[in-house]
Amino acid sequence: MEVIEILQLEEHANDQQSMPSSGHARSTLLPVSNEGAKSSSLPNGIRKSPKEYIEISLPDTTCKFPMEWWKTGIAFVYALFNLIMTSVMITVVHERVPPKEKNPPLPDTFFDYVDRVEWAFKISEVNGLILVGLWTIQWLLLRYRSIVGRRFFFIMGTLYLYRCITMYITTLPVPGMHFQCAPKLHGDSQAKLQRILKLISGGGLSITGSHIMCGDFLYSGHTVMLTITYLFIKEYSPRRFWWYPCICWFLSVAGIVCILIAHEHYSVDVLVAYYVTTRLFWWYHTMANIPTLKTPTQTNQFSQAWWFQAFLFFEKNVHSSVPCSYVWPLSWLPSCLKSPCWRYSRTQKL
Repeated sequence: MEVIEILQLEEHANDQQSMPSSGHARSTLLPVSNEGAKSSSLPNGIRKSPKEYIEISLPDTTCKFPMEWWKTGIAFVYALFNLIMTSVMITVVHERVPPKEKNPPLPDTFFDYVDRVEWAFKISEVNGLILVGLWTIQWLLLRYRSIVGRRFFFIMGTLYLYRCITMYITTLPVPGMHFQCAPKLHGDSQAKLQRILKLISGGGLSITGSHIMCGDFLYSGHTVMLTITYLFIKEYSPRRFWWYPCICWFLSVAGIVCILIAHEHYSVDVLVAYYVTTRLFWWYHTMANIPTLKTPTQTNQFSQAWWFQAFLFFEKNVHSSVPCSYVWPLSWLPSCLKSPCWRYSRTQKL
């Protein structure tokens, strides 16, 4: 008889757990401790009466997130505006760069020990183009590409906004005597506009011949793109493809090292770019993945960031971490793309 009662009780508990619940939560049953009620207990801690179980709510991991493409469009416009402002600022700063004959390059410890390799900077730009291409394809395959897209655009736009400020307030001399800077225009607005358009059309790359100006040293825009593309690739990659982030990490590190080997940026330019990019990425995703950090309280120091209100605007309807889910453009979906993605350890430890 006791065996029959146990089986009936387990079936009743399973029925209670499988019942659908409203909202974005599901319920489960847990036994209530009742000391002194030894007569109502069965072996292995099972209770006879289902009333001795309480119902608690658990987050529903299967809930869908609203796409809100219009917010992604706003983030894209924000990033595009700051990229254009960066091109304008490069043109402005170029007029302030002191001649290398009068102001030689500043001392740099890395340059003292490593000689310049002329072709290294091309390798850096090629690696950057490969990472951007890989991330674009990966982003197009994401199920929640709108949420991930506005995160990418907002972070990238903020990074280039910071870059506009830093390279304007402090104009460094060229890092090497090999620089061939374009002549200064001295107030020719039409020629400056042509330079801005040429810089934008060529993506600010030396291999396209669009980057002929000097002064945009602090901090390195190439390092920003090499770092941010790798971070997003790693964060939203399938777990089964463990080798994919490793290859991207190698391309990113090799590109950053080639920037220094080519003597195209001071070491401090690369270091500051890496620091600002990684911290902004980690802060934003930590705040996005932990709902309690979206509340502006006295104990939440993240709410002191100047971009916190913009963050709340973009992440208002995202109540948990975005699952690494992929959708195939065709009607079938390979099983290898259904695996959950890696999560960076800093967020998981919080």
